[in-house]
Parts: sequence; C-alpha cells; structure tokens
Amino acid sequence: MPARDVEARFQALDRFLIERQGLWRPRPFTQRQLAWEHPYPELAQWLRQRSLADAEASHNDPHDLPAPAPYPQLAAQARQLSVVDKLPSHPLPPARHRLNVDVPGRKWQQIEAFGAALQFAQTPRHWLDWCAGKGHLGRRLLQDGQHLTCLEHDPALIASGQALSEHHGLPVTHRLQDVMGEVAISPDHTPVALHACGDLHVRLLQLASAAGCKQLAVAPCCYNRINAEAYHAVSSAGRASSLRLSVDDLGLPLSETVTAGKRVRWQRDRSMARRLGFDHLQRQLRGCDEYLPTPSLPASWLDKPFADYCRELANLKGLSTGDQDWAALEAYGWQRLAEVRNLELVRGLFRRPLELWLVLDRALFLTESGYRVDVGSFCEPALTPRNLMVLAERD
Repeated sequence: MPARDVEARFQALDRFLIERQGLWRPRPFTQRQLAWEHPYPELAQWLRQRSLADAEASHNDPHDLPAPAPYPQLAAQARQLSVVDKLPSHPLPPARHRLNVDVPGRKWQQIEAFGAALQFAQTPRHWLDWCAGKGHLGRRLLQDGQHLTCLEHDPALIASGQALSEHHGLPVTHRLQDVMGEVAISPDHTPVALHACGDLHVRLLQLASAAGCKQLAVAPCCYNRINAEAYHAVSSAGRASSLRLSVDDLGLPLSETVTAGKRVRWQRDRSMARRLGFDHLQRQLRGCDEYLPTPSLPASWLDKPFADYCRELANLKGLSTGDQDWAALEAYGWQRLAEVRNLELVRGLFRRPLELWLVLDRALFLTESGYRVDVGSFCEPALTPRNLMVLAERD
C-alpha cells in the first residue's frame, strides 16, 4: 500500500470500526448476553446452535460463513478494507553455512521472508537489530562490507548471540540494552524489527525518526503489550480519531491461532471450558450475574479433577463452593464454550481491520516524519498471522 493510499484507507477503517464497535467490543467470554443479539436475533440464534467443531473450522477465516444478515455484509466490508498487497520479494543471497542452526524452522522462514521484502534505494551500511534476541535476523541480513548491532535486554540471549556471531566470524556488536531507556541511534543505522511487541516497536519508530535514520523496516506484533491502560495513537490522524482502544481491545488482532499445535489448542479449549464452568458457579455463589476475573493458572491445574479445580479457584477468590453437581457444571462449561467460540466469529471479522488501523497509525506517523512509506504483507498468514510490514525511507 503506497503512501498516497495509507491515509484514505486509515480513514475508511476508522469509520468502519467506530460505526460497528457495538459488534466487536463486547466479549462473549465475559458477557453471557451481548447487546447486539437484540437487534440481530436470527444471527445470534444461528451462531449459538453451532458446535465447537463448527467454530474451530471457521475460526481462522470467518468471512465465508453462510450466517444470517448482517454477517455476510460485514464480512465483505471487512475483507475489502483489509486487503493489502504482498510486498515485492527478492531472494536474499545464500545464507552462510549453518547460519540457521539454533533457529526454529518457522522462525527461519519468517526471517527469510522479512529479509526478502527489504528493498531500499540505498544499500544499508549498518544494520540495527531491535529487540534482537540472539541476533538471528541481523546475521541473516548482514553482507560483506556491512556492520550489525544487536540490541537486547536479556543477558543470556546476548551471550548466546555473541557466541554465534563469533563462531561465524561476523562483525557483530551485541549490546545489552533496555530499548525503553536511553538508546544511542545513529543516522547511519538501518533499524529492523521482526515482531517486536507493542511499546517496543513504537519506541523504535520514534527514536529512529528523531535520530534521522534514512530507512527502517518493522513487522509489528502484540499491540496490547503497552505500559498504559489505553492506546495512545502516534499519528495526527490517529489522535484525531474518536476511536478509543483499551488493552483488551488491542488483543483482538492476536486472537488467531493459525500457528498453534493440536496440543496447544486442546489445552486452550479445556482451560476456557473450565473457566466458563467456574464462571457459571461463581455467579450463583455471589448472586451476581457478572464476570469475575480470575488469575492465570499453571497448566498443571488442567490435570486436577474439575471439582478440585473449582474449589481451589473459589478459595483464591474468597468463595465457598459447597456441594455441587460437578459433572453437570463441567458439561455446561463445554456447552458454553461452543457458544462463546461461535459468537466470537463476529469479532473475528474485525481482527484484521483493527490490526491494519494500528499499523497504518504507525505508517502515518512515519509519513509525518518525512518518510516515504509502504505497507504490505511479507509472507502468507499460515507462516505468521503477524505478516504486516512497514517499510520507510527518506532522502
């Protein structure tokens, strides 16, 4: 998406998200009845009668679901507003021998795709790998005559990365750095960030633009990892919008599970079903039809008998369960999970529009800072759902 289209698309997404926020803000997991069910009873009933397997089959691509109105119209509009072109791709020079050792296969593929999409008018002289971990991305980009600096806050990752760079005989500086603190960035740096979270990649955009970096590339991730209770837009257009996003709202784009394995999905579903069974119980015990937040629990809790799970969780919240029909309560949790997962398909239509709104807010900030900006995808969603990338360059 070239710069001339970025603001127009942002404004269209802004209108869509504001006008339809009554559909994507309410969370079926915490609200047993959603406000939008009253004006759209046929859609609500149709979704509620579907199975958990039906919901799973539709989760990653909810747009083609033959649901009652206004679902098809919403799906078509969401899909149209979310279209982005794949960035032009030019394969990187062959990797040095065994450079991909110690890199999980999917991560290496993401690095290859990210690097292939980097097209700058000027050849970078000094790469800056932001939130670098062990520096796998930076080492893959590094070519003869270039330098690389890797910034990372975890000493163990710094040590591992330094050992790998030395093993390959590469001119790499691994620097222990809290990127939210004072960071020395040079105009000669070309910063890159592959899936730096929330505040971390926004901090990079702000510091790199202020330092006068000529070019940079960012693939954002985890928009909800912010040190604030609500989102603060970074562009003028974003700040002018009436859309106000909570941390919970910012988590919506991350609710896809295309890269989750079968065991992870099973644990997720079992955990959610148990929490929903407990939610039904706590509402009865408290005589209050409101969701009660519960703490994150170790995976070992899923191995407890359901009765023990509920008793111990109730104890954490200062509640006494007494005798219950535990089998019926557990079955209710699974039934409720099927309803929740199907009702969430409506929210699923807004995952990509909201993510693109957030990415374009960043792109507009860079445009306002004097950069020529391009926004597109650098790989297929099956490799990573966080496949949007912002490329920026200025004279």
